[in-house]
Amino acid sequence: MGRPDLTRRHLLAAAGGLTVAASFGFAALGTGADALASGADTRVRYWNLFSGGDGANMIAMLDAFRKANPDIDVKDSTLQWGNPFYTKLAMAAAGDRAPDLGVMHMGRVTGFSPGRLLDPWDVDLLAKYGVREQDFNPALWKRGVIDGKLYALPLDIHVQLCFYRKDVLGKAGLLGDDGRMIPVTSTDEWFDVLKKAKAVQKKGLQTIGLWTNDQNFQWWFFVAFYTQLGGRWFDDGDTQVLFDTDKATQVLEFLRRHVTDGYVIPGAPTGEQFINGAPFTWEGNWSVPVFSGAKLDYGATPLPPVFGTQATHAESHAFVLPHQANRGGATNEGAHELAAYVVRHALQWAAGGHIPAYTPTLSTAAYKKLTPQNEYVSAMDHQATEPKVWFAGSTGVLAQDLGPVVVSSTMGSAKPDKVAQTMKSHLTKLLASKNPMDGRTAAQGGAVA
Repeated sequence: MGRPDLTRRHLLAAAGGLTVAASFGFAALGTGADALASGADTRVRYWNLFSGGDGANMIAMLDAFRKANPDIDVKDSTLQWGNPFYTKLAMAAAGDRAPDLGVMHMGRVTGFSPGRLLDPWDVDLLAKYGVREQDFNPALWKRGVIDGKLYALPLDIHVQLCFYRKDVLGKAGLLGDDGRMIPVTSTDEWFDVLKKAKAVQKKGLQTIGLWTNDQNFQWWFFVAFYTQLGGRWFDDGDTQVLFDTDKATQVLEFLRRHVTDGYVIPGAPTGEQFINGAPFTWEGNWSVPVFSGAKLDYGATPLPPVFGTQATHAESHAFVLPHQANRGGATNEGAHELAAYVVRHALQWAAGGHIPAYTPTLSTAAYKKLTPQNEYVSAMDHQATEPKVWFAGSTGVLAQDLGPVVVSSTMGSAKPDKVAQTMKSHLTKLLASKNPMDGRTAAQGGAVA
């Protein structure tokens, strides 16, 4: 398409704002010179960004694959989460030193120059190992499709949730006959729930943890509620900003009210307060192991549809094939087999709170017994995602630009209506800006499912 080839030099220049350390350590990226595991015929080098509980679950899944497939030697490496991971992966792909398999957040795929830094999946090969398009939520699968080709194979959906203490809500009369939080369908109903919960909660605690001064969480919450209002970002061709400042102002005023009405203690540790008895906290589903480990009597539901329509912020971990000049053969097939195996055996992954992307898992008796996972699995069907543009995605430019602006409104240093105008101005500049990976604007990116 007349675009210059990417080189490490281009990527180093493009990555100037991505918190890149001098220790990329390309000598440590792996050359395949080390010996294969005993009995293995093929090696698959796999990079991921999973640590903590997710890391332990992924290791367990990889060990299960190794046991079932002794002819494939999986050499896995866990790198630092966030922009350092993405920059290192991009440079490895540009320098033909990429691993055979990688993991990305789905929202970052469009900006990763698909076809240049990422290779497309062979869907027939995936089908050979039991993974087919019809086994996935249609909207989720399409997020990984660029220019008609699949570049991201979904592993999960991870969502923002409303965690609640059943012991506190029970005292406040806020539990239904099924033992779950009563439905909420408007902002008035939501603040009435908070008022009742506050009346019976422990003194000295906040009513709800809202991460009021965290730019990522505030951005995720904004995306959810703006989507509930039917707000749009850009036109279908990504040439015009359609951001609705009136709807944005409604969302910003809603978030701000939690502080002005005294339901939030700005800066308070949200998870700790919840464990100590705070009625609510809004957190990612990755907090499930923490709260379950604390043996709380709690539930978790998608963010309340206070603007009438179900929508909760969602992202997805997805498997990708970092670009290799000579991709193919047994190693490439091994990468497809490994990814398909993990996707199809994601019950272990669900223990970390994530909703498995492979829908047959959701209908198994074992998954249906998982609590509170079985309470919020419906979030799969009403995902609020960032726009499909190069500057979106987890820790992406969009979140870095707009997240702090949302925080300024929630914390009270700027008025919601003024912040909404500022957000539209940022979106206008971003839409006209070029992706440093390939020098194209969103309109030129061809990100069409």
